[in-house]
Amino acid sequence: MNHVAKVIEITSSSAKSIEDAIETGIQRADKSLDNVEGAWVQDIKCVVKNGKVSEWRVNMKVTFLLKE
Repeated sequence: MNHVAKVIEITSSSAKSIEDAIETGIQRADKSLDNVEGAWVQDIKCVVKNGKVSEWRVNMKVTFLLKE
């Protein structure tokens, strides 16, 4: 069986960690999309306040299979 996939770009953030930002983004994408297959984290950024990281941000490309 042949599959066709689509890739979308999303941005997600977390005050806890990079991993939490990724998980949050994947979980949200999975609510809106069927057949999420994977993600490629393109960029990691942080917001700094008073000399400390206050928020992590990730830009991801999420891949999902299109319905037949």
